[in-house]
Amino acid sequence: MSGRSEAVRTGGVAEPGGAVEYGLAERVHGALRAQGGTVAVAESLTGGLLAAALVDVPGASATFRGSVTAYATELKASVLGVDEGLLDVHGPVHPVVARQMAEGVRRLLGATYGVATTGVAGPEPQDGQPVGTVHLAIAGPGGTLVTSPRLSGERATIRHSAVTAALELLVGRLPSGTPTH
Repeated sequence: MSGRSEAVRTGGVAEPGGAVEYGLAERVHGALRAQGGTVAVAESLTGGLLAAALVDVPGASATFRGSVTAYATELKASVLGVDEGLLDVHGPVHPVVARQMAEGVRRLLGATYGVATTGVAGPEPQDGQPVGTVHLAIAGPGGTLVTSPRLSGERATIRHSAVTAALELLVGRLPSGTPTH
């Protein structure tokens, strides 16, 4: 039994979905190792939780390039290359923002795949967007996929549910054993 699984079961840290996140992160790393691929993440809504889930897996350094937590709107533009006009018109919680964040972190950190999270975890709506509005994106060799699940629950639940959804989306995009280069 891994120490991580034991910590989740024994309540070491309160993590909704911790064991699920860990299992998905293991699958991501296994698939990336099989194809010689790498992943980088750009987070807003999840504030580093996605990167933490990925680095919890022993050996993550072989496939995880790094992360950018661009919580402030202006960092999405200045660091990740999100279009400033898009941010001015639609704000940071928009599917195209998620797309540009994923593509930007992939390019910035030289990864095979870029994953992005943006949304509203609450407790209050943001920029006219209700709590539970989430946009996730995966940028990779086959293009960029964006999904916008509606999540519910308390702030921590929404954030962890977004991590789980992002990992599931990435697992679904990773070919098993097919080289990417």
